[in-house]
Amino acid sequence: MANLSKIVTNDGHGENSPYFDGWKAYDENPYHPIINPNGVIQMGLAENQLSFDLIQESIQKNPKASICTKEGISSFKDVAIFQDFHGLLEFRHAIAKFMGQVRGNRVTFDPNRIVIGGGATGASEILLFCLADPGNAFLVPSPSYPAFDRDLRWRTVVQLIPVPCSSANDFVPT
Repeated sequence: MANLSKIVTNDGHGENSPYFDGWKAYDENPYHPIINPNGVIQMGLAENQLSFDLIQESIQKNPKASICTKEGISSFKDVAIFQDFHGLLEFRHAIAKFMGQVRGNRVTFDPNRIVIGGGATGASEILLFCLADPGNAFLVPSPSYPAFDRDLRWRTVVQLIPVPCSSANDFVPT
């Protein structure tokens, strides 16, 4: 372990977080309305697992649009090689157009200034890398997503300071 960095060997990552305590409790005793009505309901899931059927249906209807099918595999090389760290250019153009439409076409967005991340965690981490130096801190309204601590502090070495919010004032930080 002496050859590994402090970032890798610290305990701010992996399963050492309250977020994973919830997952472990769920894995050991999952709720089921009939088989286990007293089990744990997983409320901390950071993934949308509700749309798998819609995605599967879309891929079945449009097999050429997915690099996960025989019909779409010819696009794999282009998608894998040319998306670089900004995201696939065709997708950035579509996002720029969509963002303009959302703003009533009063604003245009330059697709060359759009960076696509692999999800909310990656995008948030990129933002922290851009805005802060190790040791800087961000105020985070709480309650908040329980994995922020693990997801955003480990590599950035940024501190997160919870700011308690209450339903009594519609969760407005004071």
